[in-house]
Amino acid sequence: MAVDVLIPTPALVVLVGASGSGKSTWADTHFRSGQVLSADAFRAMVGSGEDDQTAGGDAFALLDHLLALRLAKGLTTVIDTTGLDADRRAEYRAKASEAGVSAVAIGFDTDPALCHERNQDRQNPVPKTVLDKQLRQWRKVKVGLEDEGFDRVMINPGPPRLVPKDLAAVTIVDGPLTADSNSDRTEFAFDLVVSSFDFGDEIEQTLTEIARAAEEVGFRTLWLMDHFRQVPQVGRAWDPMLEPYTALSYLAAKTTTLRLGTLVTGIEHRNVGLLSKIIATLDVLSGGRAECGLGAGWFDAEQAAYGYPVNSNQVRLDTLEDALQALPLLWGPGSKSFSGKVLTIPEAMGYPRPLQDPVPILVGGGGERRTLKLAARYADACNVTGSVDVIKKKIDVVHRHCADLDRDPDDLIVSTLNPLIHAPSGSELSALVDRLRPRNRSADAFAAANNAGTTEDHVARFELLAELGVGRVCVALTGNDGPERVREFGAVVQAFSR
Repeated sequence: MAVDVLIPTPALVVLVGASGSGKSTWADTHFRSGQVLSADAFRAMVGSGEDDQTAGGDAFALLDHLLALRLAKGLTTVIDTTGLDADRRAEYRAKASEAGVSAVAIGFDTDPALCHERNQDRQNPVPKTVLDKQLRQWRKVKVGLEDEGFDRVMINPGPPRLVPKDLAAVTIVDGPLTADSNSDRTEFAFDLVVSSFDFGDEIEQTLTEIARAAEEVGFRTLWLMDHFRQVPQVGRAWDPMLEPYTALSYLAAKTTTLRLGTLVTGIEHRNVGLLSKIIATLDVLSGGRAECGLGAGWFDAEQAAYGYPVNSNQVRLDTLEDALQALPLLWGPGSKSFSGKVLTIPEAMGYPRPLQDPVPILVGGGGERRTLKLAARYADACNVTGSVDVIKKKIDVVHRHCADLDRDPDDLIVSTLNPLIHAPSGSELSALVDRLRPRNRSADAFAAANNAGTTEDHVARFELLAELGVGRVCVALTGNDGPERVREFGAVVQAFSR
């Protein structure tokens, strides 16, 4: 039975098999014509027809030239030849490695009689002796193809799905769409990050509906960014950007269970004493649903534009460390004083106190020497970003910091920020990627950069993150234009419900 093949994008896909084995039909069915480089088609272009063997040298020269151009642009490309030449396969692997794209071999192990039958139906069939030789070559190649060094090898594949490398690295099994019940995780939750408010004249209504949809499908927390204007990773500087704590207070009145916070508050954006009052107020008025996300800050252009000092990373981290110590005092009883590396607070007094004791604190940032150490020392959670391999490394680092501080690493929740594109099916995903991508960017590159995947893809990836030790995933839905996008992603959230 043919199974779906997950192809990490961008990739160089090398088809391997005898004439009549189905390579060209598979490629033409599942890839755009511009993605497929066919030796037969190039023989027709530089010779008298697809079967003109005298044009083979020129055809392969043209194929190699176009391949180099496509690899330089990071475009997924399918090589449609017999693929039976070991030297050429090695050359393709080397070119893929040099370009930083995955090399995938797709083998076609087709019954020889069927290959001969298909061959005879051609207008100009391959000579029988040539086809027999190809079939013998394939039997030899098939034995060692797995050991040649391709990133992925599939034999007789079903429909391919182009997915980011992290998604292609996990295995999706047949059966009900639920996360692995044998995982050792003690907690795994989903948070929703809303990073854009480009909702036209309906910002209030759309944001309210998004928050209610998140609550409905089982998201734990809704996070907003703490920025004065839109960041370049998301949109244009003049796109709508709400002040986060004002918006969170509004959403507190529109929801009942959804927790609320910023991912993350720039520590120099507000006086720390004032910040303590803002979060305590949000906690009281939401019935104890506030989350305190803190970070050192990074957007120097934003700081300068609003007249804030642009301090060094050292000063920002010192301020962050002071705040991590001062905020619990400000939320606690009495009026203790605080003097830190940067901050001095003569009377750390704040009433009413938050309903939560303590308010959960999350530190955002992946700095291994200081930021993650601060999280290990003072916070309830940390938030890191990156590929699966990067996240694994960050978890190892933060666990070492916990060990150095004699803290149980299980007491510190690791969360990850996951910008992604989601659609229920492959066809819907392709259409969504094509609609969202900038016209000057290929669909492959845009999909890879935005972790585009189906429901099944994301369930598999998050199960892998859970096994690594991630306790929460903060999902930022690229193209989140309303509550329906959130409800669709609810299928992923619900797959992890116990």
